[in-house]
Amino acid sequence: MCRVIWFLKTLLVSQLFHFSASMNAITPNNSIKDGEVIDSTEKIFTLGFFSPGKSTKRYVGIWYYQDPDKAIVWVANRDDPINDRSGVLSINNGNLVLSEKNQTVIVWSTNVSVTSTSNTKAQLLDTGNLVLVERDTKKTLWQGFDHLTNTLIPFMKLGLDRQRSVNWSLTSWKSPDDPGTGNYSYRFDSTGFPQLSLYRGPDKIWRTGSWTGQRLIGIPEIQWSKISFSTFEDNEDELSSMYGVTNSSVRIRLVLNESGVTQRFSWDKRWIQFASAPMEQCDYYGNCGANINCNPYNVGNVDFECTCLPGYEPENPQSWFYRDGSDGCRRKQGMSTCQKGEGFVKVARLKVPDTNVTHVDLSLGLKECERKCLSNCSCLAYTSAYAESEGGATGCLTYHGNMMDARTYTNTGQDFYVRVNATELALYKKNGSLLAKKTIVILSLVALLFPITLMFLFFRRKKKRKAKYRTSSFNLAASSTYLDDSFDIQEQDGNTRDPDLPMFDLRTIVAATDNFSTDNKLGEGGFGSVYKWDDFGFKEKFSSKLQQDTLALLEGGC
Repeated sequence: MCRVIWFLKTLLVSQLFHFSASMNAITPNNSIKDGEVIDSTEKIFTLGFFSPGKSTKRYVGIWYYQDPDKAIVWVANRDDPINDRSGVLSINNGNLVLSEKNQTVIVWSTNVSVTSTSNTKAQLLDTGNLVLVERDTKKTLWQGFDHLTNTLIPFMKLGLDRQRSVNWSLTSWKSPDDPGTGNYSYRFDSTGFPQLSLYRGPDKIWRTGSWTGQRLIGIPEIQWSKISFSTFEDNEDELSSMYGVTNSSVRIRLVLNESGVTQRFSWDKRWIQFASAPMEQCDYYGNCGANINCNPYNVGNVDFECTCLPGYEPENPQSWFYRDGSDGCRRKQGMSTCQKGEGFVKVARLKVPDTNVTHVDLSLGLKECERKCLSNCSCLAYTSAYAESEGGATGCLTYHGNMMDARTYTNTGQDFYVRVNATELALYKKNGSLLAKKTIVILSLVALLFPITLMFLFFRRKKKRKAKYRTSSFNLAASSTYLDDSFDIQEQDGNTRDPDLPMFDLRTIVAATDNFSTDNKLGEGGFGSVYKWDDFGFKEKFSSKLQQDTLALLEGGC
């Protein structure tokens, strides 16, 4: 009898454990309380209650299953915490509802219209997306990916769903202890040519920039590989950017932290940060004012990163003198447009100026874009819309007013063309030609003077250094003890020669090269013939020193 009872208890526990372990959904008959969790099918993500940092308040969130520190990627009730552990997450009248105090107070809800109050379930997918679906039709009624918090994980989108009027954007936490909506947001602006930007309140503080055809221009350090990719959509249905992974075991995430910095992490037994922005001074929006190229590598200009665009001059020369470019630059006197001989000066490797103010024509190529700009007296600059498209640069962006937030990169970015008059154009062409000629002259002089300098130094050293040979102690048949570290030779100036530097008299050299036999000749050097040196026992001891010291080879060879 006892054995039967024991067996039944074991079977019941086993069934309950199996039910709990396989649970990845909340149904009208199955809710979770504070302290309980649900996992995605492949145990990639977990949903449950948590308290951030030092806080004791309770929230419902999602984190990676394997992360013991529970780095939160999504929060349900971020602005409505529960003050105790009475929280319950359940299906109530067809919606997913978070309640407290014995389910008498509703804290948070999906709040969507449903056709049946008993035909829905909430499920945690392996993408980390929490969805509310109809159980029979599988139709999605609500999803967590439409309500982002401060973290972007693979297959989340940033942008706009134009059909449903949903804005996919990140907002920072208030603090590490409070996931409430903070002051920073990371979102797309569809005005002009769409671009992704970081805001502090209403103020733009950093532009990730527009899509180039391969990537967002403002994050050149991000290189997509075979295991990760990035997409961009701009059509009547949506404007969006998304990154994904081809292997579900890859864990990467982007976090907009409380200080307004985007951080990128990858998982390798722990979260490792591999990129962040804004980082450099030139990353910050308007650091140099209007019509300026911010170049953080501009060390030749007394470390002043601001440079007026071609055809422009400082708006405030006094401030400029004190290395303050915030007032921007203005068109030079007499720099009018629509004059004979006008043209464009190319500025290479740029994050092009703010594209929200551009005129866009995606049907034009780069040459057609140039002609369009030149034919419009108000057009001040142009560039490609998608400079890195697979079939080549496409689309046309033209600028007709102040140009904000251009910056230079070292090995990426795109070409930007600024309109100048004939005088300015000739000046840039002349300077470019002179620079090329100066470079050629300098390289030629270096190539000519370098060997002459070496010869001068060699003969000067040869003339100065006349060592006293100890030929009597030289025994070619002996071991290498004749070159022992105690070998002490005095220079003519009284200084002691380096004991590791062997010197040989003519008789030794003649014997070692077999009277300068052609069989031992290796070739011709800069100062005469070069001969092979036969092994006389000392080679083994000094081979390592001779390899490290080129001067020893010169002194000990022929």
